[in-house]
Amino acid sequence: MSSSRVRSVGFFALALTLLSASLARSTPIGVQYQEGLVRAFPVLRTTDGEALAQGDFAQVTRGDQVTSRLIFRFKDGSLYDETVVFSQRDRFMLQNYRILQRGPSFPETLEASMDRQSGRYEVRYRADDESAEEHLTGTLAIPDDAYNGMLTLIVKNLRPGASETVSIVAFTPKPRVIALQLLPLATERGTAGEAVRYHIRPKLGLFASLLVTDVPDTRVWILMGDAPAFLKAEGPLYFMGPIWRVEPH
Repeated sequence: MSSSRVRSVGFFALALTLLSASLARSTPIGVQYQEGLVRAFPVLRTTDGEALAQGDFAQVTRGDQVTSRLIFRFKDGSLYDETVVFSQRDRFMLQNYRILQRGPSFPETLEASMDRQSGRYEVRYRADDESAEEHLTGTLAIPDDAYNGMLTLIVKNLRPGASETVSIVAFTPKPRVIALQLLPLATERGTAGEAVRYHIRPKLGLFASLLVTDVPDTRVWILMGDAPAFLKAEGPLYFMGPIWRVEPH
């Protein structure tokens, strides 16, 4: 499979495509800190600090169901638009998911969605401007521990010092389940206080030996304390893409 067909998975877990296997699933992550109403305007930058895109993040709750949407509008006209609906009754559970990416900042155009209740997925994919659009539909049993677009809040809810294995569904363009390790690897002290640096690492097994270069970890910094908070994340937004940084405005 060529790398041009293996790109998007959603908010910063995101270099993690290219493997489909029957992997052991863990149970959903328990709710330590409930999500609520949030409006934020994150910025997407290079690791050198150059601003690439302005973000708009909106989150609302209705009962135990949460809907969050993250949009990045790039300076070059590209668009990244991700919507996640999840429940938080004792444990976090992804209910449905949609992602759209298009424009020159991305190797291809992709629009994909999946729904837990119906089990349906739909993908519209175009490798380049000269290629015909592919349209895929089918059914998928979304794992209970699948956390597309939710990894930063899942990391925030891990118990201190704990690691965990969860999954995401990668659209390649056909949906495939990827196992991820969430690892607390360092504690750093900054002006805001003590932060834990988590690494999000794909479990590629023997497949890793086939890659011409290592797949980098995605790194997430969480401010510790009675109210843990996301500080920033660094990782590729698509397979073999550059390392970009997301941080508050």
